Amino acid sequence: MANAPIEIWEMQVAFAIGLLGIYVGWRGTIAKMTGFYDLSGAVKTLLFGIISGGIAATAIDSLILIKVLSETQNIISLGVISLIIALAESSFALFVLGRSRTVELRACAPYGWTLGLGLGAMRSSYLNVRLFDPEVWNGTGFSISNIGLACVLTVITCLGHASITTWQGSKIIENNRFRPLIYGTVARSALILVTVLTIFFPLILALVAPIILWSWFPAQESWLPSGLTPAARQAYRRTLRQADLNKSRADSRVRGKIVESEE
Repeated sequence: MANAPIEIWEMQVAFAIGLLGIYVGWRGTIAKMTGFYDLSGAVKTLLFGIISGGIAATAIDSLILIKVLSETQNIISLGVISLIIALAESSFALFVLGRSRTVELRACAPYGWTLGLGLGAMRSSYLNVRLFDPEVWNGTGFSISNIGLACVLTVITCLGHASITTWQGSKIIENNRFRPLIYGTVARSALILVTVLTIFFPLILALVAPIILWSWFPAQESWLPSGLTPAARQAYRRTLRQADLNKSRADSRVRGKIVESEE
């Protein structure tokens, strides 16, 4: 019987941190789109992302991370392998988001966000297991510092995949598929290499972290709502303003005082 690389409870912590990336990524615009999109379909694409992310994580581990450990491949060959895996991910995203029903619903972008979250969650979970394994590299092992690094790695991986897939979905709505497929493949390839090398050289994560954090803003403000019709977008913005108004009233309300309704 094969032994697990780390203790079972440590592996559970690694996967729990990875799955928490879904919760972090679900915050923001996607959480406020109930009624504007069929979010049950978004949950379905999330499951697609989790399953495909598990397959991709296995391939990345065996074809890239293990090769880095054994030093049997140079950076060029690793880059080629990462491009092939990234092309498979981008093609799968195009297949899932480009289906006629999804395009008719104009839900390619929000479905892309949840698909990317699933991909990123499973990829980061697998990387967290390697990060907690003391046999992998000098500095790896279950420690407070590596738990913190696992959290940062999970957020970057999940938001990175979600942003790329959402952008690809927003371009599908514009009937632009081939060029986003190529650009998305290159971006995913870079994300794959950087996140894998983070296990060995944590500071390398700083190369993509600012870009991923910047991508949050166009993703929330432009890419995710890109499928809304002008009337729906106006209603969506009105709903957000009303929600902010209700929140400010709730925060300023004196307990025990009756709230006057405008209706």
